[in-house]
Amino acid sequence: MTRMVTIYVDGISISVPEGMMVVDAARKIGINIPVFCYHPKLEAVGMCRMCLVEIGRPVIDRATNSLILNPDGSTAISFGPKLETACTTPVTEGMLVVTNSEKVVDARRAVLEFLLTSHPLDCPVCDKGGECPLQNLTMQHGPTESRYCYDEKKHSEKRLQLGELVILDRERCIQCSRCVRFQTDVADDAVIGLSQRGRSLEIVTYSNPGFDSIFSGNTTDICPVGALTTVDFRFAARPWEMKSAPSLCGQCAVGCNITFNVRRSASRAGNDAANGSRTVIKRVLPRQNEQVNEQWICDKGRYGYKYTGSPDCLNKPLVREGADLVEVEWEQAFNLAAEKIGAAGNRLVTLAGGRLSNEDLFNLAEVTQAQDGQNLLYTHMAGGELVAQVGLGHGTNLGELGKGTAILVIACDLHEEAPLWWLRIRQAAKRGATLIVANPRPTRLDKFAAHTVRYAYGEELQTANTFSPALMTKMDEHIRLAAEAFASAENAIILYGSEGIGLAESAGLARACAGVLVKSNHFGRRNNGLLGVWPHPNTQGAWELGFRPIVSLPDALKTAKALWIAGADPAGDDPVLARALKSSSFLVVQDLFLTETARLADVVLPARAYTEREGTYTSGERRIQRFYAAVEPLPGTQPDYQIAAQIGERLGISMEKIPARIFKRMAGQTPGWNGLDYARLSQHEDQWPLVSRKDLYYAGSCYENLLGLGVQPTTAAQRGEALHMVDVPPAPVLEILEGALPVFPVTRLYDRGACILLSEILKGKLAKAVLWIHPQTAEKSGVKTGKSTRIHLNGVRLETEFALDERVPQGVVLAPRSVGLPVAGPGTILFGKR
Repeated sequence: MTRMVTIYVDGISISVPEGMMVVDAARKIGINIPVFCYHPKLEAVGMCRMCLVEIGRPVIDRATNSLILNPDGSTAISFGPKLETACTTPVTEGMLVVTNSEKVVDARRAVLEFLLTSHPLDCPVCDKGGECPLQNLTMQHGPTESRYCYDEKKHSEKRLQLGELVILDRERCIQCSRCVRFQTDVADDAVIGLSQRGRSLEIVTYSNPGFDSIFSGNTTDICPVGALTTVDFRFAARPWEMKSAPSLCGQCAVGCNITFNVRRSASRAGNDAANGSRTVIKRVLPRQNEQVNEQWICDKGRYGYKYTGSPDCLNKPLVREGADLVEVEWEQAFNLAAEKIGAAGNRLVTLAGGRLSNEDLFNLAEVTQAQDGQNLLYTHMAGGELVAQVGLGHGTNLGELGKGTAILVIACDLHEEAPLWWLRIRQAAKRGATLIVANPRPTRLDKFAAHTVRYAYGEELQTANTFSPALMTKMDEHIRLAAEAFASAENAIILYGSEGIGLAESAGLARACAGVLVKSNHFGRRNNGLLGVWPHPNTQGAWELGFRPIVSLPDALKTAKALWIAGADPAGDDPVLARALKSSSFLVVQDLFLTETARLADVVLPARAYTEREGTYTSGERRIQRFYAAVEPLPGTQPDYQIAAQIGERLGISMEKIPARIFKRMAGQTPGWNGLDYARLSQHEDQWPLVSRKDLYYAGSCYENLLGLGVQPTTAAQRGEALHMVDVPPAPVLEILEGALPVFPVTRLYDRGACILLSEILKGKLAKAVLWIHPQTAEKSGVKTGKSTRIHLNGVRLETEFALDERVPQGVVLAPRSVGLPVAGPGTILFGKR
């Protein structure tokens, strides 16, 4: 247990953990010591000297090691001859700190005057104006006028493209190194650094392409001046012109808390005032949630929202007339959809994607269940019902994991599939957690692992089973040591992903992982359990609301009398599914865009972007969180839950149309959700470090969380319910014809999904529709790079390019998901015209 010490800051007594830095201790009692280079999430370096304070320490008799007392009986205090940096000085028992003496005030004034000697006085045009720590602290602590001549200022290059997403103004940089330390210490991407010395010191990029990191945007948040800015927000708006709306990232299962900054702007219909104006999103900033994303977000989450404001968004229902889709009124579209859905009876199939909110899914499910139809989940991963039983226990916090915890990451490239979990698992390993990485190819997480297990693609299930206590003694030494470390840990969690597998293989892997946790007694309590690295923000929510994927999806699509697809684009993802959809009897699609699936529909219903409405998501950690409307809705659209309710009412079903009421009804019917409502989800509490928009110099531009930290429900195991660990049938054996190679799907962060394709700012980072192959395998197969090659991929004839990669195991081909290739799971590839 951490020892507590008592110190005095400006005469106020406070007890804090021994070793805490003075700057943090003072903050706990509302005394904010100004800083530039210090950040509570970075190692202190004491570079800027802005935090200088006077520090006195009790005088100790060296002979007796006892305190020396003053004549009045008080402890004698000795102050050093110089001021000390509060950011690098740990607290000790009896310490006295003075933050507002004349000596301290003069020092702050001098530091600011020195910083301003080379800083451009361009506050009226600087992007950071209005939320600039240097500007604010100068007003509060700086000199009223400068003693230096303007002509002596050093001028440097402005608007330097540091990377595709970040711009550097070298003149504004105050060399605090926050950006460099974040990239090196937190992101583990040492792609920028400090070059030269003295007044010539500058930030440079060491990577090609420049600033090659998926976390680059965080450096613009923590930069205390306007030196680093994002490409999309530069000169786009002033802080005081914008309003903030709390929300969630919709790009993966982590559930990062974010804030949308919005402002009135030209409408989607035009660029002049005559066309009217509407509120638009100008930028995304992180919102603090120390149990989810701390104060960080990845670049996909920062820029990937832009599809929500696309001019391509649908705003009129469409109904098929012959070969064409024509615009109609909502009433006509609703009536036709309800008529066909009602007539389908139990041959109604509803296919929903993991991007939909809980409220959307619940209303869809109610309509489908009333028809005795099927609620299907569109995903390539299985095991959500197991996560609901033995997932991370209520109260789990990845930020607490360290010594005594074992973490197994299997079949997952976490850096690509869930970047913020990668950050947090890496940090847990640095705190002493035993990290075990099991994957067919190297990943960015390997360097932090205590044990690395390499297996061949197709051996995921067998590898997971080796961690079962019953099989431990039969394994080779390396795997046995990893398994023993896992089994003997006080706490243990397993993260499983979708590296190289499809739905059938995923079901077996999830079952094996859950079995390992149960047999090693690592379930049913906090900081233990199973975590699925789902591809979408609410895939786990869909599982808990009764949606289930099926391996035979093409057959289900073909045989449905009425097919209702919401928030999914199977035709755009896989040519096999596109062919199946063309065979369906009647197709209703609700989506934001005229996707490939919508083009095949009989009725298209324009859905509303999640930025224009409210709702909830359930993250992979099973944390239920609220998101709020950031901008007014696009006229002519309706939220998915309301579309389902309108159809349900026409079928005589009692439906709710208000999100809060839908959630309350849903919570009463969902195991573990009893008693939850929007008010519970909106509760917040003080978090450490204390983030505030009033003093942006301390933690950067991150927003404090005032509208809800979410709730993590108990698992079935925690509630004492009987576990249903049903065995799953083995995945079909992959048959390799002569001359063919096995092909396995993998996930890329910047895929080519419909939403990301519309975020123009990320265009240069998108994964290419190429297959990866080892150079020796390519040579044996006659594959040439740089030109299209004719292949048969899982029975589909197409032309594509190959990319050489020595990290790919020999004898296999890897195919990125969501780039339009037919790779729902493991398959085969044949070369040539056969």
